[in-house]
This record gives sequence, structure tokens and C-alpha cells, in this order.
Amino acid sequence: MSSRDLDVVLLGATGFVGRLIAAHLIEAAPEGVRIGLAARSRAKLDALVADIGPHAARAELIEIDVRDWADLQALVARTTVVATTVGPYIRDGMPLVRACAAAGTHYCDLTGEVLFVRQSAAECHETAAASGARIVHSVGFDSIPSDLGVLQTASRAAADGEGTLEDTVLQVRSLRGGFSGGTIDSARQQAIQARTDPAARAALADQYALSPDRANEPEGDDGRTDGRAPHTPAPAQQRPDALGPLATVTPLGPAVEKVVRTALGAVKVRQNPAGRWTAPFVMADFNTRIVRRSNALLGWAYGRGFRYREVMDLGRGPQAPFVGAGISAGLLAGLAGMSFAPTRAVLDRFLPKPGEGPSQESMARGRFVMDIDARTSTGALYRTRVAAELDPGYTGTAVMMGQAALALALDGDRLPDRAGVLTPATGIGEVLIERLVAQGFTFDTERID
Repeated sequence: MSSRDLDVVLLGATGFVGRLIAAHLIEAAPEGVRIGLAARSRAKLDALVADIGPHAARAELIEIDVRDWADLQALVARTTVVATTVGPYIRDGMPLVRACAAAGTHYCDLTGEVLFVRQSAAECHETAAASGARIVHSVGFDSIPSDLGVLQTASRAAADGEGTLEDTVLQVRSLRGGFSGGTIDSARQQAIQARTDPAARAALADQYALSPDRANEPEGDDGRTDGRAPHTPAPAQQRPDALGPLATVTPLGPAVEKVVRTALGAVKVRQNPAGRWTAPFVMADFNTRIVRRSNALLGWAYGRGFRYREVMDLGRGPQAPFVGAGISAGLLAGLAGMSFAPTRAVLDRFLPKPGEGPSQESMARGRFVMDIDARTSTGALYRTRVAAELDPGYTGTAVMMGQAALALALDGDRLPDRAGVLTPATGIGEVLIERLVAQGFTFDTERID
């Protein structure tokens, strides 16, 4: 690829998140790295350069319509890497993936769409593997902390001679930040497709829908722990997410306790053995599938007994289970609302639109802290903390995607020897962890005695 004109092209550079990524690329790319900023409007590109400042003059501005196949082919033939924020990906993303896979051009995006990644893998994995292209999906907050955090945990356990991972839980300890209009639009488009397509609904219900070897995965997330065969579910009472006693409502009587227990169970609010209440993490449905795809692409290096989930830590307070119930019920209601045209029209009046985002002051207050707790096949316990003092969906994602694109462009001899439709862990791996740590991110793994 040394003969190509450009090293990195950012497509969708004038959107809200795109502008943040463009600014990071201009600031962080070493001198001599050839950057292209691409969008539909030349006027918006000129305005972007003016906002970034004099250093942006190093970038080539490219006016392009992603629906023009000839333009896409010409673009990917010129560059080593294309990073794209143009979504919803299920609607607008596949032509670019096909073009990159055919041309041997590396690719990364910010998708959180199961159906898009599934289609990309089905159509383009073999083509990309043959051409040498690394098609790396989900290099933003979806799903860098999850995917790279589990990779580092498994690597540390293996280096210590403590076997493979079994029960593994990502717990969101602290999170301040918002979801972009583009992210919400992606969820909207996926809900619309699932509403009308039974195959799409089936894929979204399958926790191993992104596995490259689905036939050798279990039917559902069946609690493969304690040395059980991969397809043997553990008894419900032995599962690590089993409901604990609802001490906060017991004084109100057994009838009330039964009602509350049923309600909390329906929205998957749980009390762990340490007495802390948890609720499903809003991004878990997608992130967990990416992590499971990584495990399969790595030949089940995390272990055949690997079981992974993601939750929000709500604490031990008496209000915690009810806060969790409200969060979970709101999430379910939002997803259901996007599936029907009348309720979707109402939600659209209040949710952010594509291209919209928070103020600089709001983003400056953003942060996230996540702990990945894992028990290995030898019984050892590890904890990996992934954190940053950045808004996860905006400034944090800008750094994550920018550094992923630079790694694909500049670190080829250090990247995993692998091509095809990949994940952050399998396509970039520890090189990206190093880059993010240099940008102020935390990736710390410790053994817990």
C-alpha cells in the first residue's frame, strides 16, 4: 500500500462526532502522515478546516457521496485506511465495506448494529481475508472497552499460567456522557428492520449471532462454568446472576416481595453475591456479541467455558433495585417504541437527531470507569479496569477511532497477522491498548487474592 496517495481518510468528517475525530487526527498524527477528510459538502469541509485551525491545512479535502459506487472505488484505491462515521451503517455502510474488502483497504467504523456486522461478515469476510484488508468494526465506545479489556484480561491470565476465562462480567462503575443522534438513528433503523424481517429478529435474539462458527457455539448464554461441557447449562440456582434475597422489601410482607421479585426478574435487575444491585448495561446486547466473536476468531483463546455479560453497578442502597428497574424498563420501552411507526414518531420529537450533540462544557464533564471481573479455569480471579476522563460517546470515541485508524495505517508489522471482517481485539489488539494508554486511558489488570 506504500504507493497509495493517502494514509487515512475519515469519511463523514463534518458530522458531530466526525468533527471531533478529524480534530484528533490532525493533532495526533505524526508529521508526514497523509490525511484525507471526506464528506458530501465541500462547503462544510472548508468550514471544518477553518474551525480546526492552521494545522488542518495538511489534510486533503474530498467531496464524495457514499451512494456513488464509482466514487467509493476511486476513494478506497487511494488510501491505506478508511475510517467512517457515516450511518446508519445497515442503510449506508455495506457498499464501502465491499469496496474496501475488494481493494485490500483497511477499514474501521463506529457501528453498534448487530445486523450490519452480521451482513458484513457474511458477505465480505472471505474477500477481505484474500485481499489482506482488515475490516474492523466498532472502534468507539462500542466496543473498545469491552473487547480490549477482555483481551487484556485473558492475556494476563494465560501469561500467569492460570488457564482460560470462565465467568466474566463487565461492570459499569461510573458513566457520564450522552448518546449521539447517529447512535440513536442506528438503533432506530435496526428496530425498523427487525419489525418487518423475521430473520433479523432471530439474529437479534441470538447471543452468538456474530460468531464465525455458530454451529460450535451453545444454544443461548447457558452459563458454561465449573468445567461443564459447552452445551450443558448450569442449574439456575448456581448461576452467578441469580437473584439474592430482597431484604429491602421483606418487611412489607411475602406477597409484596413476590410481586417485586417477579418485576425485577422481568427487567433483569440482579443482586450479586457481594450484595450490590446490577441492571443490564444499555450497550450489552451489542458488546457481548463482539466479544464472543473475538473469542471464536481467536480459536476460543478465552476458553470454551467463557461466559460473558455486562451490567451497570447500582450499589447497595435500598433504592438501587428500583433505579435499576426504571432504567431497564425505560430501555425496553424505548426499543419497543422504535419498532412501531406511531410511537417512533413521538420519540423522534425528543431524541437527538443525526449530527446533533452536547455542548463543549457538557462533554468536558464526561468520564467512564468499567471493571471486568473474571474467574479463570484454575479458579484465579482477575480484574481489569478500563477508564478515561473523556465523554464516552464523543471525545472518548474520537480518540478511540482516531488511534484505531492510525494503528491500521502505521503499525502494520505489529498488528495481529489476520485479515477479514474482524473486531478491535482480533484486528488491532494490544497495539491499540498501547496507543490509548499513551492518550491517557487506563487499562490496568490485577490479580485479586
